[in-house]
Amino acid sequence: MVEWFDWFVYSSFAVYFAGSFFPEGNTTAQLFNTMAIFAVGFIMRPIGGWLLGRIGDRRGRKAALTLTVTLMSASAILIALAPTYAVAGYGGVAVLLIARLLQGLSVGGEYAASATYLTEASAEGKRGFASSFQYVSMTAGQLIGLALQIVLQNTLSDEALHGWGWRIPFIIGALGAAVVFYLRRNMLETEVFNEAGETVGGDAGHDGAGRGTLKALWQHKREAFLVIALTMGGTVAYYTYTTYLTKYLSGTAGLPKQTATLVSFCALFVFMCLQPLAGALSDRIGRRPLLITFAVGGTLLTVPIMSLLKYAGSFWPAFGLALLALVIVTGYTSINACVKAELFPTGIRSLGVALPYAIANALFGGTAEPLALRLKQSGIESAFPWYVAGCAAVSLIVYLTMRETRTIDLHRVGRQDEHTGAGRTRVGEPVAD
Repeated sequence: MVEWFDWFVYSSFAVYFAGSFFPEGNTTAQLFNTMAIFAVGFIMRPIGGWLLGRIGDRRGRKAALTLTVTLMSASAILIALAPTYAVAGYGGVAVLLIARLLQGLSVGGEYAASATYLTEASAEGKRGFASSFQYVSMTAGQLIGLALQIVLQNTLSDEALHGWGWRIPFIIGALGAAVVFYLRRNMLETEVFNEAGETVGGDAGHDGAGRGTLKALWQHKREAFLVIALTMGGTVAYYTYTTYLTKYLSGTAGLPKQTATLVSFCALFVFMCLQPLAGALSDRIGRRPLLITFAVGGTLLTVPIMSLLKYAGSFWPAFGLALLALVIVTGYTSINACVKAELFPTGIRSLGVALPYAIANALFGGTAEPLALRLKQSGIESAFPWYVAGCAAVSLIVYLTMRETRTIDLHRVGRQDEHTGAGRTRVGEPVAD
């Protein structure tokens, strides 16, 4: 929750600090420059996915999780203390850039480490339900950021928010990360990882030496490319209806900033509550039906929803449309963590989830908002919903052709692959009891 609070408040409060670092140009241009730095964080996510995924597979999920929160705390402190253009010229932009690079490293490993930990620590028949709490905590972090924004909007003047109030959430994030560091230092390692370590003798031996390496990941290249393809539509849709939604409602639909923030908060709260329900449903009917439902809805309904949002003149129409969009996205968010973790054996699971997922986010998730703002600047904003729908359509093809992963035995797959290098299942192929 704290990790994703720090990640998302940059986007949420960008409307208030963009002018402090980029004083020239109109509001859209300032936002574009600020969100371009936001996108740079996504470029670092593949590097973070590789580095922290390797650590997670070789040293344990706990070690990776502890390191990610340390990086995130450092980045939050940097943003909180970043000098404005009036004080240091573009030196403040350099500080923002460094901070976003650290955040990209952190989040690049955080997603995979937490997805792997939740999936491995869960009972076999409840992996979908348990792993859905990843997006519960992610959304909770975003909600806390939005709630803080609402509080600050109603307690500080607009001038104060633009001047210094935007620094408050980053200070809070840094303090919260220090608490999380202590909690993660005292968490237990998963049994699946420990069993795999005992099988190959930890990091010793020829089998153990290959854990968390790119060479080992290449042996599962089909699964890695599958992660990229199945992430494409989901991450574009997710960032469209979370980080970009508030700006779209205020900048395009013409709603006041306070109303736009409230719409996002209420819609995300319901979205958060839906995640465990959808995750539990996937434990009963499988992962593919939910993924396919998301992709069909994203392909067919994105353009109508975004078009209608443009003319939503008040809270309730905007809330209804935003909620509909997030209900559709739930088919992806609630289970994507366990689906990806279920594709790989234990010794390569963290890296196998982290690197392909981070690449997909760098290519599609991180570029979604800057692309939308660039199209708006160019006067062709209406093209963006078609792009989102097209990404969902590509993922739909993947969901229709992939196999079900719900019945895979993580313990047995991990032992077979670590010990002999053989017996790897095909994508989504269940392992018999």
